[in-house]
Amino acid sequence: MTNATNFSSRLAWACIVLLVAIAAIAAAPYAFPLGKWARLSQDPIVSPRGDGFESAGTFNPAVVKKDGKFVMLYRAQDQKGTSSLGYATSDDGVHFVRRSEPVLVGETPYEKGGGVEDPRLVKVGDTYYLTYTGYNNIDGMGSDHKDAQLCLATSSDLIHWKRQGVIIASYKGKWNVRWTKSGAIVPEKVNGKYWMYYLADARDQLTQMGVAFSDDLLHWTEALDHPVLSSRAGGFDAQVVEPGPPPIMTLEGILLIYNGADDKSLYSTGWVLFDKKDPTRVLARAEQPVFAPEKEWEKVGQVPNVVFVEGLVRDGKRWLFYYGGADKHVGVVTAEER
Repeated sequence: MTNATNFSSRLAWACIVLLVAIAAIAAAPYAFPLGKWARLSQDPIVSPRGDGFESAGTFNPAVVKKDGKFVMLYRAQDQKGTSSLGYATSDDGVHFVRRSEPVLVGETPYEKGGGVEDPRLVKVGDTYYLTYTGYNNIDGMGSDHKDAQLCLATSSDLIHWKRQGVIIASYKGKWNVRWTKSGAIVPEKVNGKYWMYYLADARDQLTQMGVAFSDDLLHWTEALDHPVLSSRAGGFDAQVVEPGPPPIMTLEGILLIYNGADDKSLYSTGWVLFDKKDPTRVLARAEQPVFAPEKEWEKVGQVPNVVFVEGLVRDGKRWLFYYGGADKHVGVVTAEER
């Protein structure tokens, strides 16, 4: 065998080995980047108090880091069932000091009676974008005179908010037949646009996940004529597939934590990975929940058997997740990066 032939043979084998290695990497299943979820506090970190705006429930929080402090906006509910957004700060992410008054209350026709619910926060540039549910239970568009719609407000300080209106309307759209809620905005542009995952009601199955895009974060357009992520029969997300905190951009893709409800209405936490070149494409998805109700205060409350994650802060190599427990309390759980 000549030297040239020998070299060609070795080169061919090297190419084969390389191709096999690449194929093996490509075929490898996605590994969720976080370890076991552990409660930082065994007790609620925020609970109802007094006889005012937060007397019946304090739950479903959004949390960000600002000027070295953890800032929480949480859904506060009074004895009439009207919701507003409370405000609290913390140095350590566990012990929070609350303002005595809410920072956002129901004022517009689309917030009539029910108020403002379930915030999610993302910062882009110098502006905070707050998605929330406007709940009108007085003269809404539904047959029961109720409607919930996905709304947006902006702020530079997290206290003073400017309403930008309804961004995904109820009873309208390419596939939604009822309400809209739960806007989780991707904090970086993809293909020159901003993207948002949200909840809406499909004709054959309520509470499915949709996706929309925007040029300016204020005006949103549905990207698909069907849900981007649907419920799965018999799974932990058999009845509800609802976005949690704003997604995280990772090397592997767009990682979104979401809330699922099973056939017994038990809410637990899952995850889904979307393609960061195509935010409508699912790459991987949790088969089992990573977090579920265990404590008494997560099992007993206004709505039993619920952990509902809405807040996320990356703090070094740990991730802090803030959640509502049984629609009454706020808890916090953490997970370390693998």
